Order: sequence, then structure tokens, then C-alpha cells
Amino acid sequence: MIKILSTNQIRELDAYTIEHRPIASIDLMESACHALFTWFTQNYFPTVKVGVVCGTGNNGGDGLGVARLLKDAGYNVVVWVIRGGGAESSDFKINLERLSGKVEIKVITDKVHPETFSNVDILLDAIFGSGLSRPAEGIYAQVIQCINGLSIDKIAIDIPSGLMADKPSDGSILKAKHTLSFQVPKLAFLFPQNHEFVGNWVLLDIGLHKDFLKQIDTPYYYFTQKDVRRILRVRSKFDHKGKFGHALLIAGSYGKMGAAVLASRAALRSGLGLLTVHVPAAGYDIIQTSVPEAMASIDAEHNFFSVCPTLSGYSVIGIGPGLGQSKETVKAIGEILQQVKVPMVMDADALNILGANPELMTLIPTGSILTPHPKEFERLVGSWKNEFERLEKQKRLAKDMKSVIVVKGAFTSIAGAGGEVYFNSSGNPGMAKGGSGDVLTGILTGLMSQGYPAIHAAQLGVFLHGFAGDLAGYEKGMNSLIPTDIVEFLPEAFKRSG
Repeated sequence: MIKILSTNQIRELDAYTIEHRPIASIDLMESACHALFTWFTQNYFPTVKVGVVCGTGNNGGDGLGVARLLKDAGYNVVVWVIRGGGAESSDFKINLERLSGKVEIKVITDKVHPETFSNVDILLDAIFGSGLSRPAEGIYAQVIQCINGLSIDKIAIDIPSGLMADKPSDGSILKAKHTLSFQVPKLAFLFPQNHEFVGNWVLLDIGLHKDFLKQIDTPYYYFTQKDVRRILRVRSKFDHKGKFGHALLIAGSYGKMGAAVLASRAALRSGLGLLTVHVPAAGYDIIQTSVPEAMASIDAEHNFFSVCPTLSGYSVIGIGPGLGQSKETVKAIGEILQQVKVPMVMDADALNILGANPELMTLIPTGSILTPHPKEFERLVGSWKNEFERLEKQKRLAKDMKSVIVVKGAFTSIAGAGGEVYFNSSGNPGMAKGGSGDVLTGILTGLMSQGYPAIHAAQLGVFLHGFAGDLAGYEKGMNSLIPTDIVEFLPEAFKRSG
């Protein structure tokens, strides 16, 4: 897994690399410049005119270095240096001397004209790095606002200027189309309110010391397909259905049986051995016809879930998709929680019922998985001022419940009972349709049924759900992608990840 480090840890990583490789600070900067140069030349032709806006710290030094490399490669380059009172770093001074005489360097001190940067096609932001500790102000804020008014590609070096890496940001923040981050992602990249600033972010390997990354502790990780391969189990020749568990899925109500079908199909595609689906009487024909591999348990009510079925013999219980929130359903969920002895996967209306009846939260078995989207999560824990506060609430709930809390969205966050959080790397906006969450519930139920611990089931399930969506989106297009496509591409997602 890729570790997500704090600003202080990134500073320590740089220092460790300089001491133990060993390498001079300016040479490490040169490695960063070459990585930036390589990415840029792979994405933009030399016919473009490039502007580089630099502060006077090490981020500015990166900008000066890549400006020199681009000029040597035949690009038309112009550089602006903002001198707003900040001290010059030693590496900035070295790269300024190396660039002198090669590229036109313009100095900005106390004011900037709206047309200052209008004669370039692409602009590289090298004003502030990840060490920024307060909002941009004065001439720096003016420059950022001026750049944001340009209708050209803006590329941030390491982090968009004005954005804080690991705490809430305000003030002027540069809006980048691409952010080229060194070695590790920043926590701020993974929150929705920062997308307009970060754009599409890319990690560039600049040779920072791997030993430090192995040793350093962090609660935050970025989960990738490589990590799936380490967790996903391989089946042996003599395995049988009894080894992969028997799951109970409680889902569906009149008019919402599609949710039960999607979750059931996803559970079966995820490898469980046996599946029983508890549905209202109105859903019997639908579930038997649509999911012939599943057994059906029929509720006493015709239109909704009302009675706790027999719970013995199941390895996991999934509950919530399409369930509704009738008073009988609320009572039945309470009865289940009082009797259940195995982990649960809870989503959709099951979560809404918990939010309206918080006394039920204490009855949820340890080792369960809850999968709220942000609004459902707010019903469980209350509102928050920013995503950093939301993340702390998620960690606290997972710890208090001794379970896994999955908050769905872009870079879905998975919080474990030990305080660790994993951000998912798969998925796309085409999955933002009703029913996608039901598919995830089915996948998680299927994985939990096979004996995966809750944290591993959540990691695998969230990634494979997103990866199947990516494969489906590539084939069908994101606009036309529907949740059924995610289920259909699950086999390919498993094959490619095994």
C-alpha cells in the first residue's frame, strides 16, 4: 500500500534520503525536475509556450529546474519569480543561477496585471510547496487569483499553491488541471472539496529512500490493485461450497426488488458458497426468476420486511438494499440485532433506520461493515465542518464499534477499528447511479461469507467494485454505465486481480 504522509513526515523523508543515499539536496531536486520534465514532455508537444511561476523556496527551485530542462529540449519558456518577502532557499539560488541567461525571467514584487500571464499556453505552478502553513496573502494571493482567471492548462508542482496538505485550507488556492506530486499522495488530494484545485493527480517517483517509507508509521494508506493481489485467496482443487460460507441477504420491498436482485447477483459473483435471500412475498417470483442460484426465504408481509427470520447457520448477514423504513421493518431490524451472532454488512435503509434509532447502534456485532454514503454517514454521526473532521468522526465510529466504516464516494475511505484508513484507487463517475451501492453490499456480503476479516473484505470489495466499474466504463462509456454492468464485469475484475 502507498503510505500517505504528513507534511512533517515528507520533510523527514527528504532529509533521510539526503543523509542515507547519500545525495546532495540540489541533486535530489534535480531528480524531481527530471521526473517533472519527463511527464511534461510525454503530455505536451514542444509547440506550446510554457510559463513557470515560482516562489523563492524549494518549490520555486523545482520550477526553475524544470524550466531549464524544457528550454534545453526546445520549448519556448518564460519564468516569473514572485518576491513577496519570503527568503530564498539555497537550492532555489543554485537553480536560479543555472537558469540565468537561458530563459527570460520576470520578477513580480507588489502587483500583478490581469494580462501578465496571458501570452502562454500552459502554466506551471511552483509558488508554494507542501510546507505551506498559512493561507496565501498579499502578492501571492493576487498572483494565484490572476492565474485562476486564465483559460489554459495549469499544472501544479507537488501541490497546488495555497492548498494545505494535511489540514483544512482557505484563502486563495490555485486551480490546477493536473497536480504532479512527489512519491506519495497528500491527504488533501482525497477529499471532494479539493478536486477543483488538485484536478487529476499523478505520483512521480523521484528516488526518495524506500527504507524510510517502510519504517515510518501512518494511519493513512492508498489502496491499489497490487494490494488486492496480496489479499485475494486462491482456490484449491478440493474446495467445495461449504468452505465458502452461507450468507443471508435481507433486501427488497414492493417496488424496490431491483436492489435485492443486484445485491444477490453481486454476492454470488463474489464467490460465496450458498446464498439465501429474505424478501417480502411480493418479491418471491422476482428473486427466484432473476437469481436462480439463490434460495428464497419469504417474509410474512407481502410488501416489506417485517419478521426476523431464523438466523442460525449463516456465516454473515447482509441487510439494507431496497428495504424501506416501515415501523415493522424497524422493529424487525431491532430483533435481528438482539439475536445475531455473526458479522453483518449494513447499507441503505438499514443505515437510515440506525440513524433514526441510534440506540440500535450498540447492538451491531463487532467485525461488521457499514457502508454509508456521506449523507447516510451524517445521519449516523452528525454534521462536520470539513472533510478532516468527517474523517476523524469515521475513525472514531469504527473504533467505538470495533467494526469497519466505509464512506462511499470518489476515493472511498475505509476506516478500521485500529484507527487506520485506506483510500480506494478504483472507480469512476459513471458509477454514480442508484443501485451501485446495492452491488457493493452484495460483494461485501459474498466476501465476508468466505471468511475474510472485515477489513480485508472491505478493501477487496471496494476495490473490485470500482475496478469492475472501470472495466464496464471503458467498454460501455461512463454515461451509459449502469449497476448491472458492474455485476457483469465482476468476473473480469477478479480475474485481473488474482
